[in-house]
Amino acid sequence: MKDIKDLFKRYYTKELENNKDKTVYDLFEWTKRDVLLKNHKTGKVLVDMKDLEFPAHYSQNAVDIIASKYFRKAGVNNELGYENSMRMVAHRMVNFWTESLVDEGIITTDEEKDIYYDEMVYGLLNQMYAPNSPQWFNTGLHLSYGITGGQNDLFYYDETEKKVVKSKDTYSRTQASACFILSIEDKLLGDHSISEQYVTETKLFKGGSGTGTNFSNIRAIGENLTGGGVSSGLMSFLKGLDRNAGAIKSGGTTRRAAKMVCLDIDHPEIEEFILWKAKEEDKVRALSKMGYDADIDGEAYETVSGQNSNNSLRISDDFMRKVRNLGENPNETITLKGRVDERVNRDIEVAKLWEEFNDAACKSADPAPQFTDTFNAWHTCPAGEDGELYAKHNMLNSTNPCGEYAFLDDTSCNLASLNIYRFYDVEKNHLDVRGLKHMIGLNQLLLEASIHWGQFPTVDIARKTYMFRTTGLGLANSASLLMALGIPYDSEEARALSAAIMGLITGESYHVSALMAKAVGTFEKYGINKPYMNRVIRNHARVAGALDSELEELHYEPFRVNHGVLQNIGHVELSDTLKESWMEAVEQGEKYGYRNAQVSVIAPTGTISFAMDCAATSIEPFFSHVVYKKLVGGGYMTIANPIIEVALKNLGYSRDEIKDIMDYVGKEENGMVVDGKIEGAPHLKEEHYPIFDTANVCGTGRRFIHHYGHVYMVAALTPLVSGAISKTVNLPKEATVEDFKEVHIRSWETGVKGISLYRDGSKFAQPLNTKIDYKDENLALENLTYDALLSYAKEAKNHMPKSSSVAGNRREKMTGIRAGHTHPAQIEDVKVYITVNRNVRGEISEIYMTTDREGTLITGLLNSLSKTISVMLQYHIPPKDISRMLRGQKYEPYGFVSKHPYIKNVSSISDLISKVIDIELGDFSRVQIKPEENDVLTRSRSRFVNAQFEEVATKQLSLVVDERDVKDIIKDAEKNGEKIYDSVCPTCQSTRMVKNGTCKVCLDCGTTTGCS
Repeated sequence: MKDIKDLFKRYYTKELENNKDKTVYDLFEWTKRDVLLKNHKTGKVLVDMKDLEFPAHYSQNAVDIIASKYFRKAGVNNELGYENSMRMVAHRMVNFWTESLVDEGIITTDEEKDIYYDEMVYGLLNQMYAPNSPQWFNTGLHLSYGITGGQNDLFYYDETEKKVVKSKDTYSRTQASACFILSIEDKLLGDHSISEQYVTETKLFKGGSGTGTNFSNIRAIGENLTGGGVSSGLMSFLKGLDRNAGAIKSGGTTRRAAKMVCLDIDHPEIEEFILWKAKEEDKVRALSKMGYDADIDGEAYETVSGQNSNNSLRISDDFMRKVRNLGENPNETITLKGRVDERVNRDIEVAKLWEEFNDAACKSADPAPQFTDTFNAWHTCPAGEDGELYAKHNMLNSTNPCGEYAFLDDTSCNLASLNIYRFYDVEKNHLDVRGLKHMIGLNQLLLEASIHWGQFPTVDIARKTYMFRTTGLGLANSASLLMALGIPYDSEEARALSAAIMGLITGESYHVSALMAKAVGTFEKYGINKPYMNRVIRNHARVAGALDSELEELHYEPFRVNHGVLQNIGHVELSDTLKESWMEAVEQGEKYGYRNAQVSVIAPTGTISFAMDCAATSIEPFFSHVVYKKLVGGGYMTIANPIIEVALKNLGYSRDEIKDIMDYVGKEENGMVVDGKIEGAPHLKEEHYPIFDTANVCGTGRRFIHHYGHVYMVAALTPLVSGAISKTVNLPKEATVEDFKEVHIRSWETGVKGISLYRDGSKFAQPLNTKIDYKDENLALENLTYDALLSYAKEAKNHMPKSSSVAGNRREKMTGIRAGHTHPAQIEDVKVYITVNRNVRGEISEIYMTTDREGTLITGLLNSLSKTISVMLQYHIPPKDISRMLRGQKYEPYGFVSKHPYIKNVSSISDLISKVIDIELGDFSRVQIKPEENDVLTRSRSRFVNAQFEEVATKQLSLVVDERDVKDIIKDAEKNGEKIYDSVCPTCQSTRMVKNGTCKVCLDCGTTTGCS
C-alpha cells in the first residue's frame, strides 16, 4: 500500500459493491431483546429496557452491557427519546468518524466515504473491534441527534487560529480519550498547581476518564517553604487527592474514578509511599474484627486512605543494578533528595528499600514497578514540544491509571481494541491475516478522526494532543485464539504468535500513519523529534525481524519475534506480512514522517471486551474453565468454556471423546459446576494439559500458569508496542516476598516497562489465605478458621491437667428437651431458620439451622455450620468469639433481610448467624432495628447469665491451654478454611469483580475500575 487511498477498499462488504438495494445493516440478522439488571444486594431494578434491537449473534451479556452502559438514555430525536437499537449506536459513532476524516482531508470522495462507513459499521457490529468507553458515551451525539449538552469548559486546538479555543458545547466535538497524563508543579495555586490538580482530576473523572501523574516534584515533609515554615509533605496532598477521587466515584457518575499515582525512587518520602497501602490494609483488618464491613466499598475501606488509585514506583536502571549486586555488596545505598531543600537529603540502604517495596507489594498488591529507563528507551519524542532534549518535563514520567498509555505529561490518548478471535475461522482453522491488516488501518483512521474533531479538559492537554496526536490501538481475546489453535499460553509458540500479531498491529499502524502524513502532514512536533522517533521505529522493525542491522542506543537485548517458530506452527503468511508492514512503516516514514507520535497500547479491555463477546480480556489467559452464560430475563447457566471444544477438535479428538471431556469439565451437582478442572478428563492426553492451563488452579486441580509465563508474555510483546501493557501477574497465596523479588528482577531484565503483581489474598476484600502460622504469639481465636478453632477447643481438653475440674476440659452435650428461640430470616429468596438453644444454666449451648431449600448446597452448609458451632459451644468456646469469627464474611446469598424483626441487612449467612448470636447475648449494636423494652426476647433473656459465664470460661481456658503443646497438632486449615469473597461491584453489587490488567471489571454489568 503506497497511498492512503489504497486503504478504502471493500473487504467485508463486497456484496454491497453493486447492490444499491442493500445496506451494511442488511448483512446481519436482527432480533429484539430485553434488558433487566438488578442490584444484587437490594434487588432494586437498575435497568429495565424492552424491545431493543441487536444482531442475533450477540450474547445476552453483551446486550445487557451495551444497552445499560452505552445506549443514550435521553435527548434522542425519535419517538422514544432514547437509543433502542445497536444500529443507532453504530451509526452515530461511525458517521462521526467518517465526517471528521472528510473534514480533515483524508477522505476525499463519496466512494471512499461510503466504503469507510460500511466497513467500519460491519466491523463494529461483527464485534471485530471496539473503541474505548468515552467514544460510546460521547461520540456523534450532536451530529446524529442534535444533542449539545451545554458548555463544559472543554478545549480544542483551532488550526486556523493556531491556538487553543473553548468548545461551544459538550457534544459538537467528542471527548473520546480514556487516558490522560497530568503534570503537577510544587505550588499551591495557579496553573499545574496542587489546587488545580483537584479541579482537573474532577473534570476527567466526571467524564468517565482516568488520570495518571508523577508527584515527584512535590517537596517532602520538612522542606522549607518560600514564605517561611516547612512543607506538610507529599503524602498529605496524596491523601487529599485520594479522598477527592473517592468522592467523585461515589457521586453517581458514569463510572468510578480511575487514578495512577507515580513516585520516583529517590523521593524523601518514598518509604511512606511504599508502605501506605500496606498499613491501610492492616487498619482494614482491625476494623473488620470490630464488625465493620470489609468489602472494598464497605465501611472499613471508606475509613482508610489510599484506596482510589494504583500506586507505582518509578525505578531507574541504576537502582536495579544495585539490587542485582546486593549479593556482592549488601551495603549498596542511594540518596533520597529533597526537591528544593538539601537538608532533608539522606542515604538509605538499597536492601532496606527493596525489602520494603516487595513486602508491601506482597501484602497489599501495591505499589507496582515502572522501569523508567526502559520506558524512555522507546520514547519517540524526547525533544518534546520545546526541543529541550531529555529534560525532565520531556521524559515519560507516568502512565494512565491502568499503565498502558505512557507519553509526555499533559497529553491524552483514545484507544480501540481488536477482538483477535473474530479474525479466526473456526471451520477452516485459519487466521485471516489480510482481514486483520485491513481492519488495523481502518481503526487507525477512527482514532485519528477522534483527535481531529476531539476536545479536551485543559488548555495544555488540548494543545499537546494536537501537537503529538498519540493513538492507542491494541488487542483483546488472544487467549481464545491460542487455546483454539492448541498452543499453551506459557510457550515459545504462544509468545511468537502473540508478538507477531501485536507487531503487525503496531507496524501497520505506523505504516498508515506515514501515509496519513503524506496526505495531510505529520504531527506538529515531528520535525524536532524526527531523528529520535525514526530510530525507535527502526528498533521496532528490527525486533519484528524486518531489518537485520544492530539495535540503536538500546541498553538491553529485548525479546525478538521468532519467525522460525512462527513458520513451524504454520503461520508463514503472518510472518511475511509482519515483515512487510514494518518495512513499509520504515520506508514511508523516512519519506513522509508520521501523523501520530504513538499508535499502539495493550489496554485491559474491561467493559469493551464484554461488548465484543470476548471470552478473555486483553492478553490475559483464562482464569478458569467455567463460563457463566447469562440468560434472557436474568440468571446464569454455568457451562464449560466452549473454546475448549474448538481446541479439542483441532487436536484430533473424536466427537464422542470431546463430549466426554466437556462433560467432565462441566460436571454439575445441584445445578452448579463442582470442579471445572481438566486434569484427569477421559481420553485427554497428558501432553495436551498445558494447552488448557489457566491463570489460577481450577477446582481441585493442581495446574496453573507459572508467574514467569505471564512475565515472558509481556516481555515478548513490549518491544512491539508504542506505549505499554496493562498486565497483572497472578501469584498463588503461598507466594513469598522472595518470589516477588524474583519476578520484579526478571521483569526488568527482560525489558518489561511496567507490571503489576497480585498475590491471591493480598487484599483483605479478596479471598484470604487461611493458612495459620501457629508460631505467631499473637494468635487469636477470632483469626482462626472453623476447623482450627474446633481443633483448638479439642486440644484444650487433651492438654488439661488430669486433676483439673475447670470448664473446658470436656464436651458438655445437650440432652433432653431444649429451651431457646428460633430466628426466622429471608435473604433474597432463601428462607433460613436459626434456633438458639440453651442448657439448664441458661448458657448458649447449641445452634441449629434449617432452610426451605432441601437437597441444596445451602442445606449442606447450614448442617455443617450447625454441627461445628454447636460442638464449639459445648467445648465452652465463648459465643462472642464465635460471633466475631463469623462477622462480616461475604458470600451469596447476601443483602436485604426480611422476616426478622431486628436484622435487615447481612453480608452472608455466616454474618446472619453472627448477628443472631449477638442478639442472644443482648448486643443490638450491629442490627438495624432495636427491640422494645417489653420484647419477648428481652424478657426471657433476663434470667440468663451468659455474660458472667463467658468471662469465667475464657479465663479458665487460658490457664489450661499450652500453645507450645498444641501448635504441632492442630491441622492446617487451608483445605477447609472459609474465605472472604471478592470485591462487590459498585454499580450492581455483584460479587463477581475480577482482576483485569491492573484494574478490575464486573463480570455481570461490565463496570470497570480502569479506562476501557
